[in-house]
Amino acid sequence: MSEAPLRHPEKAHKPDNPAPRKPDWIRVKAPNSPEYFATRDLMRRLKLNTVCEEAACPNIGECWKQKHATVMILGAVCTRACAFCNVATGRPDLLDPHEPHHVGEAAAKLGLEHIVVTSVDRDDLDDGGAGQFVATIKAIRALAPNTTIEVLTPDFLKKDRALEAVVEAKPDVFNHNLETVPRLYAAVRPGARYFHSLRLLDRVKELDPAMFTKSGLMVGLGEDNAEVLQVMDDLRAAHVDFLTIGQYLQPSVKHHAVERFVPPAEFDSMKRQAFGKGFLMVSASPLTRSSYFAGEDFAKLRAARNATLAASAASA
Repeated sequence: MSEAPLRHPEKAHKPDNPAPRKPDWIRVKAPNSPEYFATRDLMRRLKLNTVCEEAACPNIGECWKQKHATVMILGAVCTRACAFCNVATGRPDLLDPHEPHHVGEAAAKLGLEHIVVTSVDRDDLDDGGAGQFVATIKAIRALAPNTTIEVLTPDFLKKDRALEAVVEAKPDVFNHNLETVPRLYAAVRPGARYFHSLRLLDRVKELDPAMFTKSGLMVGLGEDNAEVLQVMDDLRAAHVDFLTIGQYLQPSVKHHAVERFVPPAEFDSMKRQAFGKGFLMVSASPLTRSSYFAGEDFAKLRAARNATLAASAASA
């Protein structure tokens, strides 16, 4: 019998980084609700991938119990090899032409108020997968017109007009995660460029100033507080509306080591600092992930903008 292919062949030669024991504030219960299994069965039936499963998200039980799932398009194999990520790397899958329709069908059948659509990186495609994002947005609008749409995109590095195509499709939120501080990019996110990702977010606002933008950061990778604050300043200079900050959790001994578990009180402090810098919405906790409570947070984000606009009009 042949052996199953390695999920992360590029990491096989690397020395082990034993994962430290998780503190009590990180532990979650194994998923076992009927809603969890119903959501899983629907994703299987429609042949959809989810980042909840592929990235081994700790919140999968809680989110799927509420029928919240983050759909991952463009296949389940990534062309990058980020040191923090559990998504499989290697030769990517062929594009599924039915995938956009299936995502729209899932949004309709789950009765979603808000959906998050993300993807693997597809450096092999001329448009980086932008066309599939556009088709998926259109399918959701057609099949679930009341569902608001958040896209969490790759960086579209060296893909001309890819970003513009996605913005023109009018998602409600454009999310692209910086993931970590600039100093750690070579070790943590070697296929990406910090200032390119920052410029991507800034460009969204140039193309559509009314579109909400969002980005996320992991902590516990070896960054210091001054570096985190600088990333906040960089994101606000790019007019980003919403920041998420969560604890990095090590998927395997071959992934980047967890340098420390950040206590909840420090997340509370970072949240206060981020609001002080002008973000409309901040989610910061050990278990925060980009799409964690994304629907509820989008409602808060929209309310925060409306309150800001009302205050500006009153003072004019």
